[in-house]
Amino acid sequence: MTQLTAARQGKLTPQMEYVLADEPISAMALQTGIAEGSIVIPANRNHQHLTPYGIGRGLRVKVNANIGTSSDLQSLDSELEKLQVAIDSGAHAVMDLSTGGEINHVRREILSRCPVPLGTVPIYQAVTEGVKKRGFLGKVTVDDFFSAVENQAEDGVDFMTIHCGVTLRTLEALRRSGRITDVVSRGGAFLIEWMIYNNRENPFYEHYDRLLEVAREYDVTLSLGDGLRPGCLADATDRPQVQELIYLGELTERAWDADVQVMIEGPGHVPIDQIEANVLLEKKLCQGAPFYVLGPLVTDVAPGYDHLVGAIGGAIAAKAGADFLCYVTPAEHLKLPDADDVKEGVIASRIAAHVGDIAHGLPGALEWDNQMAAKRKQLDWEGQISLAIDPQKARKFRESAPPADQQVCSMCGEFCAIKKLESYLHPKDK
Repeated sequence: MTQLTAARQGKLTPQMEYVLADEPISAMALQTGIAEGSIVIPANRNHQHLTPYGIGRGLRVKVNANIGTSSDLQSLDSELEKLQVAIDSGAHAVMDLSTGGEINHVRREILSRCPVPLGTVPIYQAVTEGVKKRGFLGKVTVDDFFSAVENQAEDGVDFMTIHCGVTLRTLEALRRSGRITDVVSRGGAFLIEWMIYNNRENPFYEHYDRLLEVAREYDVTLSLGDGLRPGCLADATDRPQVQELIYLGELTERAWDADVQVMIEGPGHVPIDQIEANVLLEKKLCQGAPFYVLGPLVTDVAPGYDHLVGAIGGAIAAKAGADFLCYVTPAEHLKLPDADDVKEGVIASRIAAHVGDIAHGLPGALEWDNQMAAKRKQLDWEGQISLAIDPQKARKFRESAPPADQQVCSMCGEFCAIKKLESYLHPKDK
């Protein structure tokens, strides 16, 4: 039984009960949201010691952190360190995007230590290992693709990015589009190369029912990927992107009919004035399925600072109704992120998510800010640090330049506005 099946039958699962204890939502609203597909709880039945999170309408906006090896950097220890940093920094989910080393071993080690939902992109493993076995991507078989999906589902992966909407028809739209960056999705590029070489339809689209069977068996949430997402501002909201989204909307309905949970992945590079339209388009075409956005990045000219660029776009997307933010790190477009990059990315996206929660009026969101404001008014520095989204960094800054008067900070010192006017504006009772 999947979470979707249980919700439709009016059953309250342990995973739902956990979400209810963590969210400002009623049991009825949660069950209704899951039953109609506007909320998902990624929770593979084989993922041991999982802390489940809900993603979708009426819930706090969640943040995902990507980790994983590459062909150049294959250290498992580094990825486990990044996993712990992501969790400690407040990530609600983690994706293992490994393409180098012993991929099965890396994933299983990460999964055994991952208390939050873990996602993957199975085609990475299918292609990496398939090319070694068969010599060329085009010779990778349909069974190779599905073997990766099945093995990862059996291991306990909670959600999977599958690029089902890249079809032969969308390829024609891509050829005529005049894009600057063409395809920037690795999964999308793998499938397109395979489709062109074999002159065949996308196997995940052609054999979608087979995918649904696996997802239903293990209660894997499908994260329908955007293989034709824009890789620069100029390519945003074009025909290939929208045509793929139309297919994803159709596939969403088929998944729901099979009692499989679904969320939709969104564009990466989007001008700030198009973000709301993209969110509304996804919600309309996919009938309210949770929207998982990659950033979005609102400018292309800030390598080294893309965590800030992504946080700007993420805040606007969250306000418009996006449900799940994939973090962007300072290393985006430049290198595999290290542990420090992971922390910066998670914190930036958590800020964006919190901004969205405030805009939605979720209980507890603005109250957090009000508590911080009260501590600042009281010049309560320990209180401010404890309430900070990154207490470690706040404390480091505070202690790096200690003021002569410990009641204030070294920026204003004796000219602290709050301290100077306190006796006048709020005289103590006599």
